Amino acid sequence: MNQDRIAGQWKQLAGKIKAQWGKLTDDDVTLAEGNSEYLAGKLQERYGIAKDEAQKQVKEFRDRLH
Repeated sequence: MNQDRIAGQWKQLAGKIKAQWGKLTDDDVTLAEGNSEYLAGKLQERYGIAKDEAQKQVKEFRDRLH
C-alpha cells in the first residue's frame, strides 16, 4: 500500500496500528497520520528499539496491508 493510500485510509488503519503496537497512544497514532517516519520514531521511543528495526517493522506492517 503506498503512502497516499495509507494517508487516505488513516482512520481505518489507526485501529490496526494500535493493535499491532499497543504501547502507542491515541495521540501518537493521530499525530503520525500516514507519516511512516514519524511512526517509526514513536516505535523507537515507546519500545526502545533501534531506528532500522522500527523502520523494518513499519515497512512489514505496510507490506501486509496489500
